[in-house]
Amino acid sequence: MEKYKEVERSIIKKFRKTIWCKFISGIKEYELVDEGDKIAICISGGKDSMLLAKCMQELKKHGKMNFDLEFLVMNPGYNDINMEQIEENAKLLNVPINVFNSDIFDIVASVDESPCYLCARMRRGHLYSNAKKLGCNKIALGHHFDDVIETVMLNILYGGEIKTMMPKLCSQNFEGMELIRPMYHVKEEDIILWKNYNELKFINCACRFTESCMVDDGGEPGSKRQEMKTLIKKFRQISPLIESNIFKSVGNINLDAVIGYRTGGEKHSFLDEYKS
Repeated sequence: MEKYKEVERSIIKKFRKTIWCKFISGIKEYELVDEGDKIAICISGGKDSMLLAKCMQELKKHGKMNFDLEFLVMNPGYNDINMEQIEENAKLLNVPINVFNSDIFDIVASVDESPCYLCARMRRGHLYSNAKKLGCNKIALGHHFDDVIETVMLNILYGGEIKTMMPKLCSQNFEGMELIRPMYHVKEEDIILWKNYNELKFINCACRFTESCMVDDGGEPGSKRQEMKTLIKKFRQISPLIESNIFKSVGNINLDAVIGYRTGGEKHSFLDEYKS
């Protein structure tokens, strides 16, 4: 059996409960895929986006809806080793990638404050733009369950607000385009198990400034997100319910018991309707 067929089989069989079923549950719960969609799967070269690509291929193959896929790889200035690794993995896994170049790393190199934030914003814009050129109406990113709960904790502890990473968003700058996150329910530990089971190697961040390449499944040392990973790991040791409760909390907000909230850019206080 060819390698890519073994990988596909592992998703449907061995990791059916932990990956495939959770992937499908996210698709259905948040209504992420519609009949007639053309979706650009955005591949960074890491384990998450490559698994997303394979899951979307399987959904197209076995699902009931008719939709099309493009597999989009942006090269923002990767070194040759990282770019070769992405191309080799795509070939190995039978993912027909469409590569385009950008100069994001060169631009971000001159920025002292929040270069990662700027890089992420610019990457997103380039992905939307190139996906639209290919006739796509959606882009799909490989963010998973852990990314979601880490984002919730980051916003509470460092942003002073309750806010999450949404399963889908309408683009504000590219009319008619949506962003979807089909891996929303899939846990990172299960993605790592899938990767190791299939003996696959992926790049991690590949940022020119860290030159971080393969086999590191954590965040960058010293980053705020890595702090959250460490904190949530401690939570898991205390109780297996904590991480799922963090996830559920942002879908179960009791507006009768909060001091204030914002919607549509307008701030509201409990005092607005308070009666003594």
